[in-house]
Amino acid sequence: MSTHPPGTARRGRDRKAEVLMPVPGRDRFGRGDAPSVAVVGGGIAGLAAATGLAERGARVTLYEREESLGGRLAGHRTRLADGSEATMSRGFHAFFRQYYNLRGLLRRTDPGLDRLTPLPDYPLRHSGGLTDSFARVPRTPPLSALGFVALSPTFGWRDLTAMDARAALPLLDVRVPEVYARFDEVGATAFLERVRFPEAAHHLAFEVFSRSFFADPRELSAAELMLMFHIYFLGSAEGLLFDVPDEPFPQALWEPLGDYLRRLGADLRTGTPVEAVEPAVGGGAEVRTGTGAGGDRYDAVVLALDTGGLRRVVGASPQLGTGPWRDDIAALRTAPPFLVSRFWLDRPVRADRPGFLGTGGYGRLDNISVLERYEGEAARWAGKNGGSVVELHAYAVADGAGRQQVQEELLGQLRQVYPETRLARVVDARHEWRADCPLFRVGTHRRRPTVRTPHPWLTLAGDGIRCDLPVALMERAATTGFLAANALLAGWGVRGQVLWSVPRAGRSPVLRALNTLAGRPARR
Repeated sequence: MSTHPPGTARRGRDRKAEVLMPVPGRDRFGRGDAPSVAVVGGGIAGLAAATGLAERGARVTLYEREESLGGRLAGHRTRLADGSEATMSRGFHAFFRQYYNLRGLLRRTDPGLDRLTPLPDYPLRHSGGLTDSFARVPRTPPLSALGFVALSPTFGWRDLTAMDARAALPLLDVRVPEVYARFDEVGATAFLERVRFPEAAHHLAFEVFSRSFFADPRELSAAELMLMFHIYFLGSAEGLLFDVPDEPFPQALWEPLGDYLRRLGADLRTGTPVEAVEPAVGGGAEVRTGTGAGGDRYDAVVLALDTGGLRRVVGASPQLGTGPWRDDIAALRTAPPFLVSRFWLDRPVRADRPGFLGTGGYGRLDNISVLERYEGEAARWAGKNGGSVVELHAYAVADGAGRQQVQEELLGQLRQVYPETRLARVVDARHEWRADCPLFRVGTHRRRPTVRTPHPWLTLAGDGIRCDLPVALMERAATTGFLAANALLAGWGVRGQVLWSVPRAGRSPVLRALNTLAGRPARR
């Protein structure tokens, strides 16, 4: 990996972003030699893999168990109590500027990313009354860190001097993949306590970073927390700036991408769950679905499934992989349940409320989105009815919590944070409970499966797949999807997709030098 080679840099990208060039090869398959590939899973990872393969001329069949594409960012139509139609989804997702590979995928159908709209800030409000903002913080590290301390009412210079500087230096110089070797056996909470991270500012780390993994920070690997700091704050000049789709996910993102894949000749089989994948005599694999008919034969397969789906398919495919590999798949776990509640209110929230607000100290409430601030469908409903469409998230809900009680609690917390909603009547509400995100528990990184598998014709993709690049969440899904396609293409002598990431090490020479002086050997 290197910095910008000639002709590959995109204008406006962080100048220290790194590029991963694919294995050299021919541009695409010729007539008559195109292999058949089954991509199992129609989320971001599967769509990236299918795109990378179909663009090179492979004969792609994509299987998705749901009726629509998008995976955890899919959506479905619902009719509200007032008779209007709306699109319900899993809710707010931030498309950060350093999601280079995901944004590259979306550019296939939206070259200027015109269907994404920026939100001006990522405010964080604590129940104690303090609110942090990233709007005026410089983007380039280390000025970003210094600027945040100067502007933050929560984290000040006194807090900075009270921290254990030696223990905190690795946070300022995260190196991938070495960070996992050093800190995967440490919990996120334990790490913050070790560096004497100020208690009043814990919500900054938890709400912005660890909660993004839908996990209790006591269980989350400190390496993942540190990686998040690096990707979104200290390692990238893109900062915490992000965009959101200006219409619901299906209309803005996945339906256009599905049409693009069909034009490339891909066969998209939605509503078709895959039950098993078995090696075929003579090479390749047989993919069996729940249709009752025999399986279909393919030259290669990409499993781009969530954690539960991957465990289920591998468990039902006894000839797949080796014993240790299968044990590692079986050991994967999902994060605790989370709730997305969306309320259609008969009166608007205050005009100065942001499109997105992270919250801390308000019980189970983790954030509030006011959808009409950025989503066209919600804006049209709000304008017609003089109301607001508000979405609430609760991550890592404890086992045994009553669902109705949690839903009512979130609504109560909304009324506390935004008091004007106490007078609003709920026209309708939808609640999405899910428990399908990967859990990055302490000490489990070494057992996570990688893109490559024991079979040369089988690759894996998804946000739970191990990847030695500084990527996470949606960007890890897109990146591993392209990597899965690239691995197969390289075996056939075809060049794959050029990929990008934020720097794999701390970008500041001063901080790297300090870290080295603290007793750690410099990376060569």
